[in-house]
Amino acid sequence: MRVHGRWMVVSTVAALSLAVSSAWAAEKTGREVVEQTCVACHASGKDGAPKIGDVPAWTQRSKLGLAKLTESAIAGIGKMPAHGGQPNLSDLEMSRAIAFMVSFGKAVDPSKPYATPTSSTGEQLVQGHCVACHGDGKDGAPRLNDFSAWKPRLQKGMDGLLRSAITGHKAMPARSGMANLSDTDLKNAVTYMVVQSATYKAK
Repeated sequence: MRVHGRWMVVSTVAALSLAVSSAWAAEKTGREVVEQTCVACHASGKDGAPKIGDVPAWTQRSKLGLAKLTESAIAGIGKMPAHGGQPNLSDLEMSRAIAFMVSFGKAVDPSKPYATPTSSTGEQLVQGHCVACHGDGKDGAPRLNDFSAWKPRLQKGMDGLLRSAITGHKAMPARSGMANLSDTDLKNAVTYMVVQSATYKAK
């Protein structure tokens, strides 16, 4: 592929990446996330979790802002696992759950996540983790050097690829088995892999 052709692909991927939104049609409401997941601990206060409806407990934890609360929920804190033990939940869904519990069900669901922290660069995540499968195409994973394998997966844009990375796809578990990764972490890793495949040149 000629140089200008590679840059056209990179520009297209970059544009798709900028267009990525954390909202999908299937996003759950805060109430749904709480009732399906969070109540397991927050209804009874298991392992020190603030109980739903406990005003002083939630007031204390929200002093640093909803973004900090969401970051803790995404990465995990104390005995609470990352993403509440449900890695297929998006950062927006986690934010909605936080809003619901802090406001005792009175807040409107946010349309954007309160936080989606970055723990590593896309390159670091790919080279340290994703390459284990995407390096040689394990279990059908699209390889880093094969844009033809990525191209059909881009039919739904980067949004579709990101959604698959969050919820899992075929042999790949949700969040690639790393529940503490944020949606932004996954977006950066996916973007890096697509760009690498599009610009790969055999030596």
